[in-house]
Amino acid sequence: MTTALVAALAPAVSAGLPASIPSPTSGVWHLGPIPIRAYALCILAGIAVAVWLTGRRLRDRGHAVEMAVDISAWAVPFGIVGGRLYHVITTPDPYFGEGGHPLHAFFIWQGGLGIWGAIALGTLGAWIGARRHGVPLMDFADAAVPGVAVAQALGRWGNWFNNELYGRRTDVPWKLEIHCWDQAAGHATTCPGSSSTVLGYFHPTFLYESLFCLVLALVLVLVDRRFRLRRGQLFGLYVAGYPLGRIVVELMRSDEAHRILGQRVNVWTSILVFLLGLAIVWANRDRPVALPDRDAHGAPQAPEPSVTSHHTE
Repeated sequence: MTTALVAALAPAVSAGLPASIPSPTSGVWHLGPIPIRAYALCILAGIAVAVWLTGRRLRDRGHAVEMAVDISAWAVPFGIVGGRLYHVITTPDPYFGEGGHPLHAFFIWQGGLGIWGAIALGTLGAWIGARRHGVPLMDFADAAVPGVAVAQALGRWGNWFNNELYGRRTDVPWKLEIHCWDQAAGHATTCPGSSSTVLGYFHPTFLYESLFCLVLALVLVLVDRRFRLRRGQLFGLYVAGYPLGRIVVELMRSDEAHRILGQRVNVWTSILVFLLGLAIVWANRDRPVALPDRDAHGAPQAPEPSVTSHHTE
């Protein structure tokens, strides 16, 4: 179905497009002896935007804007560790397989963060930070998820700089030029048996996922404004929504991956996370409304009291 859709769209968008989307031949710059890696810059840019947007949305929920920074100081490190753990566990060969380098499991700057692990441990970090600062976890989670989706969109451009996580070979007008890559050095290298650095042309799955995440962020914001959701339900919608796009991207990927029953591990993970998201939406159906009503001056009024619990999450 995905292949047929791409084939149908290709003629409609071919006019006026370049022959292909170029990829960088270097993903690292040196400031004297200090390497500046594009992958890290994309991740940092995503974090900065997410924290800024979360602060604005926390204010709408009656909390201080500064809480976004205070709680993110816990959520972000936990998320990075969780993302790396998930990547290493599901892709162990480069680190523990034949010819692997175990110490490279700590080289986060070379790429490799699994969003599933990042969200799982990031949520744990947010829970710790939220408890320390007296903010209900679900208030923070609902405020954060649109920014998290934007951060994912920006982070995917780090994969573009690293010439990684592309799809199958293709000749569509928006095909992505991929170079043979020296991961440790962070730049293109000559392909084996060739005088060129160009490996071939592939589906730009990084771009597909980046655009999907931006659309997801917009949908979450609009749903939050349009409907009187309960605390935690927007978080659940994000958890259920992201896998819908990720499954499509995973089915287009061509890189080696561990499989279960013939499918990539991330496809099965996406299905389980989608079901988890639906469960979160359902489980929070009796919580207080997420966004408090506002008075005549636009200030948030006291939120509706909970009918199930009175403790701080």
